[in-house]
Amino acid sequence: MYRQPRRVMRRLLSMGKREDRALAFVMAGCTVVFMSQWPVLARQAHLEKQDLNMLLGAALLAWIILAPLLLYCLSGLTHIGGLLLGRKGSAFAARLALFWSLLASSPLMLLNGLVGGFIGKGPALQMVGLIWLGVFMWFWLSCLSCTEGEQEP
Repeated sequence: MYRQPRRVMRRLLSMGKREDRALAFVMAGCTVVFMSQWPVLARQAHLEKQDLNMLLGAALLAWIILAPLLLYCLSGLTHIGGLLLGRKGSAFAARLALFWSLLASSPLMLLNGLVGGFIGKGPALQMVGLIWLGVFMWFWLSCLSCTEGEQEP
């Protein structure tokens, strides 16, 4: 994926339209992002004398319950925006592009969490965050460009 995201997306689309696969991608990606928050939350709990379990519970709710719903909405808006711009991609392809991009870029979120947990706020955390954002956007836009030929049945 890090070398040829379009090729990977074409291969994923050639496997057929399976919503369970897209759901697995978004849930796995959100789980990895949730786990990436553990070091940051542990640091915050230690420095601010807060209960770590409360912080982890809030992050669990945010990343495992709410984030997938918001990502489904974002992919729908992306699909509608593409239709308004004259693109012919399917809603499934838009979902798959977003969810796979999140999952594929999630190792950089783990690095971001480690930097945030061990070093804290500062230029290093901002640099890693910007790298993750750049890679995620590159994956997402590259994958979206491959969905043009995928039309609704």
